[in-house]
Amino acid sequence: MKELSLAKKILGDWKNTRTIVTVAIGAALYGVLMIYGGIPIFTNTQLSTALLVPIFVGALTGAVPTAVTLFLGNVIADLIGGWGLWFDWSIGNAVMGFFVGLLPVYGAYIMDGVFKVKHAIIYAVTVAVGVLVAFAAVTPLLTMVMYAGELQTSITQGLVASIANIAILIVLGIPILALMANRFGARMHLEETESDE
Repeated sequence: MKELSLAKKILGDWKNTRTIVTVAIGAALYGVLMIYGGIPIFTNTQLSTALLVPIFVGALTGAVPTAVTLFLGNVIADLIGGWGLWFDWSIGNAVMGFFVGLLPVYGAYIMDGVFKVKHAIIYAVTVAVGVLVAFAAVTPLLTMVMYAGELQTSITQGLVASIANIAILIVLGIPILALMANRFGARMHLEETESDE
């Protein structure tokens, strides 16, 4: 496992084709699943299978690529849904994606098979804080500034979205990340064994 600089852990590797392909596919999936893969729970808010996308993208690419994926994915969802562009929510999704993608910053190298209990705990705390910052602070303030929305209604909507998103990202995210790390770890071990022969 090659140690990356902090900047590389946050920015990702944009010279790597895998990063660009992952972001493109992730954005398309996120956009489609936001429209067709959710259960409504509040005004313009739903429990969505789209939240699985940042888990995978974050594990494979890092913070900024995950943020870009969710920003573009939300724009795609707005266009598919025909609601017009809501950049307040697109930016909020990008903030959430950034926090989800911070995995390598605290040592969770999923593609190298590294995801321990301490990483799961840090992931849960980071995601909870990130989602609350994204949807209970950033999005409502942007809604008020960009679209003259009512702040209290936006905060309530953001809190409901936060609870749903945190639940999905933690309850499903931790087992998914653990399974991915085990799979990548087993593959690396197999490759090392074959190279020793």
